[in-house]
Amino acid sequence: MLKKRFAQHLLVGSRILQKLTCFAEIKPEEVVVEIGPGTGNLTKYLLKTPLKKLYLIEIDPEMIEHLKKIIKDERVVFIKADATKFDFPSLKESNLKLIGNLPYNVASLIIENTVFYKDFIPYAFYMVQKEVAERLINEKSWLSIFVKTFYEIEYLMSIPARFFIPPPKVVSAFIKLKRKDFKDIFDPKEYKNFLTKIFAQKRKMLKHKLSEFSLKEVGISGEKRVEELELKDFLSLYLSFQKLK
Repeated sequence: MLKKRFAQHLLVGSRILQKLTCFAEIKPEEVVVEIGPGTGNLTKYLLKTPLKKLYLIEIDPEMIEHLKKIIKDERVVFIKADATKFDFPSLKESNLKLIGNLPYNVASLIIENTVFYKDFIPYAFYMVQKEVAERLINEKSWLSIFVKTFYEIEYLMSIPARFFIPPPKVVSAFIKLKRKDFKDIFDPKEYKNFLTKIFAQKRKMLKHKLSEFSLKEVGISGEKRVEELELKDFLSLYLSFQKLK
């Protein structure tokens, strides 16, 4: 049933599944979205919580058919869709709690899409490669700055390869995204474009990428390179860039 092109590694092991469900702290009447439910291993644990509704977003039509056969719960809504570009407002829910064992080849795209729809997603709990989690938290990249602008990232636990079928060649990590109360940026897509531009050609000094006015206004030396900046610097530069527009 697993397909290589979807980079599927199914999570097994009742203790781990139970632990992930506990981390999500699902409260009564919460609306949950599971991304990539696969054969429904985690889904069954989520349905033991007092959630109000559970949307299952799965790209593989065969998996959807399998899930429909094994899950008979009126709280479940099956959606065949690509989570990398799913339109979360289409669910017509104001607060969504996302959870999922993300396919490794598109995990970054799903995280990026989560941020695009941050207004609808106060919390997300994702299984990703450990290396991806560590880069998001510890390194400077356009994606890590993009996510950290709107969410606090917490590393919850590592999961060895033996808990998956088939076992991946890497260790996995379960992370939590908790939305910040931050309203200064209205268009995340435009902000993303700004970040990707200034992170291109990392070794170039800022004066070759940004206007002298922007740098002067926020008090940042044009001799600096992008990896020398802090989160607050990116925000100041972007807001200055917006003014110039």
